[in-house]
Amino acid sequence: SVPPGVLPLCYRPLTWGRAARQPPGLPLAPCRAFSNNKIMVELDESSGVATMKFKSPPVNSLSLDFLTEFCISLEKLENNRACRGVIITSAVPKIFSSGLDITEMCGKSTEHYAEFWRAVQEMWLQLYGSNMVTVAAVNGSSPAGGCLIALSCDYRIMVENPKFSIGLNEAQLGIVAPFWFKDTFVNVVGHRVAERSLQLGSLHPAPEALKFGLVDELVPEEKVQEKTGAVMAQWLALPDHARQLTKSMMRKAVLDRLVAHREEDIQNFISFISKESIQKSLRMYMEMLKKKKG
Repeated sequence: SVPPGVLPLCYRPLTWGRAARQPPGLPLAPCRAFSNNKIMVELDESSGVATMKFKSPPVNSLSLDFLTEFCISLEKLENNRACRGVIITSAVPKIFSSGLDITEMCGKSTEHYAEFWRAVQEMWLQLYGSNMVTVAAVNGSSPAGGCLIALSCDYRIMVENPKFSIGLNEAQLGIVAPFWFKDTFVNVVGHRVAERSLQLGSLHPAPEALKFGLVDELVPEEKVQEKTGAVMAQWLALPDHARQLTKSMMRKAVLDRLVAHREEDIQNFISFISKESIQKSLRMYMEMLKKKKG
Protein backbone atom coordinates (compact mmCIF):
# COMPACT_ATOMS: atom_id res chain seq x y z
CA SER A 1 0.00 0.00 0.00
CA VAL A 2 1.17 3.50 -0.82
CA PRO A 3 0.91 6.20 1.88
CA PRO A 4 -1.19 9.28 0.93
CA GLY A 5 0.72 11.69 -1.27
CA VAL A 6 3.45 9.20 -2.17
CA LEU A 7 3.83 8.57 -5.87
CA PRO A 8 3.36 4.85 -6.50
CA LEU A 9 5.98 4.78 -9.27
CA CYS A 10 8.68 5.72 -6.78
CA TYR A 11 11.02 3.23 -5.17
CA ARG A 12 10.84 -0.01 -7.02
CA PRO A 13 11.81 -2.77 -4.57
CA LEU A 14 15.00 -4.28 -5.92
CA THR A 15 13.63 -7.76 -5.40
CA TRP A 16 11.41 -7.28 -8.41
CA GLY A 17 13.25 -9.12 -11.14
CA ARG A 18 13.53 -7.69 -14.63
CA ALA A 19 11.02 -10.25 -15.84
CA ALA A 20 8.45 -8.87 -13.42
CA ARG A 21 8.47 -5.57 -15.26
CA GLN A 22 7.73 -6.98 -18.71
CA PRO A 23 5.82 -10.20 -19.34
CA PRO A 24 7.79 -12.92 -21.14
CA GLY A 25 7.17 -13.33 -24.84
CA LEU A 26 6.73 -9.62 -25.54
CA PRO A 27 9.14 -8.10 -28.07
CA LEU A 28 11.91 -5.98 -26.63
CA ALA A 29 11.10 -2.30 -26.37
CA PRO A 30 12.71 -0.26 -29.18
CA CYS A 31 16.30 0.62 -28.31
CA ARG A 32 17.25 4.06 -29.54
CA ALA A 33 18.47 7.36 -28.26
CA PHE A 34 15.91 9.64 -26.67
CA SER A 35 16.72 13.16 -25.69
CA ASN A 36 14.87 15.62 -23.51
CA ASN A 37 15.76 19.27 -22.98
CA LYS A 38 18.24 18.61 -20.20
CA ILE A 39 19.24 14.94 -20.40
CA MET A 40 20.40 12.91 -23.39
CA VAL A 41 19.96 9.14 -23.24
CA GLU A 42 21.49 6.55 -25.55
CA LEU A 43 21.06 2.79 -25.29
CA ASP A 44 23.56 0.39 -26.87
CA GLU A 45 21.45 -2.60 -27.82
CA SER A 46 24.39 -4.99 -28.13
CA SER A 47 25.73 -4.40 -24.60
CA GLY A 48 22.45 -3.51 -22.85
CA VAL A 49 24.14 -0.39 -21.45
CA ALA A 50 22.57 3.07 -21.57
CA THR A 51 24.33 6.38 -21.10
CA MET A 52 22.57 9.31 -19.47
CA LYS A 53 24.33 12.62 -20.18
CA PHE A 54 23.40 15.79 -18.34
CA LYS A 55 23.19 18.70 -20.79
CA SER A 56 21.77 21.62 -18.84
CA PRO A 57 24.41 24.37 -19.05
CA PRO A 58 25.98 26.20 -17.43
CA VAL A 59 26.29 23.80 -14.45
CA ASN A 60 23.65 21.02 -14.74
CA SER A 61 21.81 22.35 -11.69
CA LEU A 62 19.03 20.11 -10.41
CA SER A 63 15.95 22.19 -11.17
CA LEU A 64 12.43 20.81 -10.93
CA ASP A 65 12.40 20.33 -14.72
CA PHE A 66 15.77 18.56 -14.64
CA LEU A 67 14.71 16.23 -11.82
CA THR A 68 11.45 15.39 -13.59
CA GLU A 69 13.33 14.53 -16.80
CA PHE A 70 15.86 12.48 -14.82
CA CYS A 71 13.11 10.37 -13.21
CA ILE A 72 11.25 9.86 -16.50
CA SER A 73 14.47 8.85 -18.29
CA LEU A 74 15.48 6.41 -15.55
CA GLU A 75 11.98 4.95 -15.43
CA LYS A 76 12.03 4.35 -19.21
CA LEU A 77 15.33 2.49 -18.94
CA GLU A 78 14.20 0.55 -15.88
CA ASN A 79 11.14 -0.66 -17.79
CA ASN A 80 13.12 -1.60 -20.91
CA ARG A 81 14.03 -5.28 -20.71
CA ALA A 82 16.98 -4.71 -23.04
CA CYS A 83 18.68 -2.31 -20.60
CA ARG A 84 20.75 -3.82 -17.77
CA GLY A 85 23.07 -0.95 -16.85
CA VAL A 86 23.31 2.83 -17.05
CA ILE A 87 26.31 5.15 -17.07
CA ILE A 88 25.58 8.63 -15.69
CA THR A 89 27.84 11.45 -16.84
CA SER A 90 27.89 15.06 -18.05
CA ALA A 91 27.96 16.65 -21.51
CA VAL A 92 28.94 20.01 -19.95
CA PRO A 93 32.72 20.57 -19.66
CA LYS A 94 34.29 20.65 -16.18
CA ILE A 95 31.04 20.05 -14.28
CA PHE A 96 29.17 16.87 -13.41
CA SER A 97 26.36 18.65 -11.58
CA SER A 98 26.42 21.66 -9.28
CA GLY A 99 23.58 20.21 -7.20
CA LEU A 100 20.15 21.51 -6.29
CA ASP A 101 19.01 24.64 -8.12
CA ILE A 102 19.08 27.42 -5.51
CA THR A 103 16.41 29.40 -7.40
CA GLU A 104 13.92 26.59 -6.70
CA MET A 105 14.43 27.14 -2.96
CA CYS A 106 14.39 30.93 -2.75
CA GLY A 107 11.34 33.20 -2.67
CA LYS A 108 8.84 30.53 -3.72
CA SER A 109 5.56 29.27 -2.24
CA THR A 110 5.33 26.38 0.22
CA GLU A 111 3.49 24.43 -2.50
CA HIS A 112 6.48 24.88 -4.81
CA TYR A 113 8.94 23.82 -2.11
CA ALA A 114 6.89 20.67 -1.52
CA GLU A 115 6.78 19.81 -5.23
CA PHE A 116 10.49 20.45 -5.62
CA TRP A 117 11.50 18.39 -2.58
CA ARG A 118 9.26 15.50 -3.63
CA ALA A 119 11.12 15.50 -6.97
CA VAL A 120 14.50 15.41 -5.17
CA GLN A 121 13.30 12.45 -3.08
CA GLU A 122 11.97 10.72 -6.20
CA MET A 123 15.30 11.06 -7.99
CA TRP A 124 17.16 9.44 -5.10
CA LEU A 125 14.61 6.68 -4.49
CA GLN A 126 14.68 5.65 -8.15
CA LEU A 127 18.46 5.83 -8.54
CA TYR A 128 19.50 4.32 -5.21
CA GLY A 129 16.87 1.61 -5.61
CA SER A 130 17.49 0.86 -9.29
CA ASN A 131 17.59 -2.73 -10.50
CA MET A 132 20.16 -1.71 -13.10
CA VAL A 133 23.91 -1.50 -12.61
CA THR A 134 24.60 2.21 -12.16
CA VAL A 135 28.06 3.69 -12.79
CA ALA A 136 28.84 7.38 -12.33
CA ALA A 137 31.47 8.81 -14.67
CA VAL A 138 32.21 12.00 -12.74
CA ASN A 139 33.89 14.15 -15.39
CA GLY A 140 33.84 17.45 -13.51
CA SER A 141 33.11 19.00 -10.14
CA SER A 142 30.21 17.51 -8.24
CA PRO A 143 29.09 19.37 -5.11
CA ALA A 144 25.95 18.75 -3.00
CA GLY A 145 23.15 17.14 -5.02
CA GLY A 146 25.63 16.25 -7.76
CA CYS A 147 27.61 14.32 -5.16
CA LEU A 148 24.40 12.60 -4.01
CA ILE A 149 23.76 11.33 -7.56
CA ALA A 150 27.29 9.87 -7.71
CA LEU A 151 26.96 8.38 -4.19
CA SER A 152 23.70 6.69 -5.20
CA CYS A 153 25.37 4.74 -8.00
CA ASP A 154 26.99 1.32 -7.60
CA TYR A 155 30.43 2.54 -8.70
CA ARG A 156 32.11 5.93 -9.14
CA ILE A 157 34.88 6.78 -11.59
CA MET A 158 36.22 10.34 -11.47
CA VAL A 159 38.47 12.25 -13.81
CA GLU A 160 42.01 12.53 -12.44
CA ASN A 161 42.11 16.31 -12.08
CA PRO A 162 42.82 18.03 -8.73
CA LYS A 163 40.75 21.02 -9.91
CA PHE A 164 37.61 18.84 -9.82
CA SER A 165 36.04 18.33 -6.40
CA ILE A 166 33.14 16.38 -4.92
CA GLY A 167 31.30 16.47 -1.60
CA LEU A 168 28.15 17.33 0.32
CA ASN A 169 28.91 21.01 1.02
CA GLU A 170 25.42 22.06 2.19
CA ALA A 171 26.74 23.40 5.52
CA GLN A 172 28.66 26.11 3.63
CA LEU A 173 25.32 27.53 2.45
CA GLY A 174 23.73 27.30 5.88
CA ILE A 175 21.70 24.27 4.79
CA VAL A 176 21.60 20.88 6.51
CA ALA A 177 21.92 17.73 4.40
CA PRO A 178 18.83 15.58 5.17
CA PHE A 179 19.12 12.19 6.88
CA TRP A 180 18.96 10.19 3.64
CA PHE A 181 21.80 12.21 2.09
CA LYS A 182 23.74 11.50 5.29
CA ASP A 183 22.87 7.79 5.31
CA THR A 184 24.01 7.40 1.70
CA PHE A 185 27.27 9.22 2.45
CA VAL A 186 28.00 7.19 5.61
CA ASN A 187 27.41 3.95 3.70
CA VAL A 188 30.12 4.95 1.20
CA VAL A 189 32.86 6.60 3.29
CA GLY A 190 32.15 5.52 6.87
CA HIS A 191 30.89 7.46 9.88
CA ARG A 192 33.95 9.51 10.89
CA VAL A 193 34.82 10.83 7.42
CA ALA A 194 31.14 11.58 6.75
CA GLU A 195 30.65 13.40 10.06
CA ARG A 196 33.66 15.66 9.62
CA SER A 197 32.95 16.28 5.94
CA LEU A 198 29.24 17.12 6.52
CA GLN A 199 29.92 19.44 9.48
CA LEU A 200 32.55 21.38 7.53
CA GLY A 201 30.66 21.26 4.22
CA SER A 202 33.88 19.96 2.64
CA LEU A 203 34.49 19.68 -1.07
CA HIS A 204 37.19 17.07 -1.67
CA PRO A 205 39.59 17.40 -4.61
CA ALA A 206 39.67 14.24 -6.74
CA PRO A 207 42.83 12.71 -5.12
CA GLU A 208 41.38 13.24 -1.62
CA ALA A 209 38.00 11.83 -2.74
CA LEU A 210 39.79 8.65 -3.82
CA LYS A 211 41.69 8.44 -0.51
CA PHE A 212 38.42 8.66 1.46
CA GLY A 213 36.65 6.14 -0.79
CA LEU A 214 34.18 8.76 -1.99
CA VAL A 215 35.11 7.66 -5.51
CA ASP A 216 36.36 4.20 -6.49
CA GLU A 217 38.88 5.14 -9.19
CA LEU A 218 40.58 8.12 -10.80
CA VAL A 219 41.39 7.96 -14.51
CA PRO A 220 42.71 10.45 -17.08
CA GLU A 221 39.89 12.26 -18.89
CA GLU A 222 40.60 10.57 -22.22
CA LYS A 223 40.30 7.13 -20.60
CA VAL A 224 37.00 7.65 -18.75
CA GLN A 225 34.78 6.14 -21.44
CA GLU A 226 36.99 3.08 -21.87
CA LYS A 227 37.32 2.49 -18.12
CA THR A 228 33.60 2.97 -17.46
CA GLY A 229 32.76 0.44 -20.16
CA ALA A 230 35.19 -2.10 -18.67
CA VAL A 231 33.78 -1.68 -15.15
CA MET A 232 30.21 -1.99 -16.45
CA ALA A 233 31.12 -5.21 -18.30
CA GLN A 234 32.59 -6.64 -15.08
CA TRP A 235 29.37 -5.94 -13.14
CA LEU A 236 27.13 -7.23 -15.94
CA ALA A 237 29.05 -10.52 -16.10
CA LEU A 238 27.09 -11.60 -13.01
CA PRO A 239 23.55 -12.99 -13.16
CA ASP A 240 21.14 -10.06 -12.67
CA HIS A 241 19.02 -11.74 -9.99
CA ALA A 242 21.96 -12.47 -7.65
CA ARG A 243 23.32 -8.93 -7.96
CA GLN A 244 19.87 -7.34 -7.57
CA LEU A 245 19.01 -9.33 -4.45
CA THR A 246 22.38 -8.51 -2.91
CA LYS A 247 21.91 -4.82 -3.70
CA SER A 248 18.45 -4.93 -2.14
CA MET A 249 19.83 -6.54 1.01
CA MET A 250 22.43 -3.76 1.32
CA ARG A 251 20.19 -0.78 0.50
CA LYS A 252 16.62 -1.66 1.46
CA ALA A 253 16.75 -0.35 5.06
CA VAL A 254 17.98 3.08 3.91
CA LEU A 255 15.34 3.29 1.18
CA ASP A 256 12.57 2.13 3.50
CA ARG A 257 13.50 4.80 6.02
CA LEU A 258 12.76 7.62 3.58
CA VAL A 259 9.61 5.94 2.24
CA ALA A 260 8.29 5.64 5.82
CA HIS A 261 9.06 9.30 6.61
CA ARG A 262 8.60 10.88 3.20
CA GLU A 263 5.83 13.38 4.08
CA GLU A 264 7.55 14.30 7.33
CA ASP A 265 10.78 14.92 5.41
CA ILE A 266 8.94 17.23 2.98
CA GLN A 267 7.39 19.20 5.85
CA ASN A 268 10.80 19.48 7.55
CA PHE A 269 12.29 20.83 4.33
CA ILE A 270 9.49 23.40 3.89
CA SER A 271 9.79 24.53 7.51
CA PHE A 272 13.57 24.85 7.27
CA ILE A 273 13.81 26.50 3.85
CA SER A 274 11.04 29.01 4.66
CA LYS A 275 12.95 30.50 7.60
CA GLU A 276 13.96 34.08 6.91
CA SER A 277 17.54 33.40 8.05
CA ILE A 278 17.85 30.57 5.49
CA GLN A 279 16.22 32.64 2.74
CA LYS A 280 18.66 35.47 3.50
CA SER A 281 21.60 33.06 3.32
CA LEU A 282 20.39 31.74 -0.06
CA ARG A 283 19.85 35.28 -1.42
CA MET A 284 23.40 36.22 -0.40
CA TYR A 285 24.75 33.10 -2.09
CA MET A 286 22.88 33.91 -5.31
CA GLU A 287 24.21 37.48 -5.23
CA MET A 288 27.74 36.12 -4.82
CA LEU A 289 27.23 33.86 -7.85
CA LYS A 290 25.95 36.80 -9.92
CA LYS A 291 29.06 38.83 -9.01
CA LYS A 292 31.29 35.90 -9.99
CA LYS A 293 29.59 35.70 -13.39
CA GLY A 294 29.86 39.47 -13.77
